[in-house]
Amino acid sequence: MSFDVPAEIDVATLLRGAKRGDEQAWRGIVARFTPLVVAICRSHGLSSPDTLDVSQVVWLRLVEHLERIRELEALAGWIAVTTRNECMHTYRSARRRDFVAIDFDRPAADVADTVVDRQERRLVLEAFGSLGDRCRELLSLLVADPPVAYSEIAVILDLPVGSIGPTRQRCIENLRKKLHLPAEPKDRL
Repeated sequence: MSFDVPAEIDVATLLRGAKRGDEQAWRGIVARFTPLVVAICRSHGLSSPDTLDVSQVVWLRLVEHLERIRELEALAGWIAVTTRNECMHTYRSARRRDFVAIDFDRPAADVADTVVDRQERRLVLEAFGSLGDRCRELLSLLVADPPVAYSEIAVILDLPVGSIGPTRQRCIENLRKKLHLPAEPKDRL
């Protein structure tokens, strides 16, 4: 079930309503920030079921801390930090499960492929995790499904719309360096 929030309703209004117990305002917050939560979960490589679990925990934590959020504009940051913390907790738990989940009755080539895939994924996740918060959040939002509009990204990250593309490029180059990948060739005009 989807709940659309009119764009003209600002976050501060939704948060004040949720603090008063307004169910529509609460649904509005969830609808407005679910793409951010999902993008961060995906940036941490979580599966769909793990993403749903993290999302539920994030909304539960928000209910628990709703009255403590004083700066209404800080809600997006609070949700992002809480989501990252839950993702890391889930990722650590999953790594422990993955260690024992390899089926050694499968052919050796399949097991080797599984191990290599997990190692590559781990390297990418570690490199991504070593990026600054701004880069991780921006790249997460840019690959979110459903897509997040540049105008919404600008509001969430407090960036001018025109700086999103150049910032994205710098973040990708930084990630390439961390993965020891060659720089992307520049287009010649």
